[in-house]
Amino acid sequence: MDSTSGSAENIYVSDAVRRAAKILVVGHFAVGKTTLIGTLSEITPLRTEERMTQASEHVDDLRGAPDKTTTTVALDFGRLTLSEELVLYLFGTPGQQRFVELWEDMARGSLGALLLVDPARLADTFPVIDLVETYGLEYAVAVNSFDPDSRHGEAELREALDLLPDTPVVYCDARDEKSSAQALITLVQHLLARVA
Repeated sequence: MDSTSGSAENIYVSDAVRRAAKILVVGHFAVGKTTLIGTLSEITPLRTEERMTQASEHVDDLRGAPDKTTTTVALDFGRLTLSEELVLYLFGTPGQQRFVELWEDMARGSLGALLLVDPARLADTFPVIDLVETYGLEYAVAVNSFDPDSRHGEAELREALDLLPDTPVVYCDARDEKSSAQALITLVQHLLARVA
């Protein structure tokens, strides 16, 4: 996660790396998945962004993101080396229901999921929680809050999303490297605690 992101020196994983983990970054349409992966990835992320057209006008709800002009149509991919021996592969899922068929393949082999949530559109999160639970993925919730003044309390969010008591909740800004990294660390700590 340095200024040489995507440079020739860091395209390949070091020979010292012995372990890799696949992490999904999930959430509803226009919640910031592509942004978070781009913020954290040490390589130039793979993006399958396409311009939105009039054909999606009646399908994609832009009320929470009126300036959105592109959308992920397959996946986002990034990489983050955590130590000399461990690398994380980040896979971002598309947020629209019409792309749900991709989930089964993306979930296969995943260690867990970081679930991004927009506090202004909590109802949009329920279908995503259903999918994460259907595929048996452990997850942490990252509340992508661009406006810190509109922050809901954790207890309020837990109740609204009907989360289990041990499901971690963290606040982040997907545009900010430090808070995005903290959200990912929260998920990794949760996953490690589940296997301990």
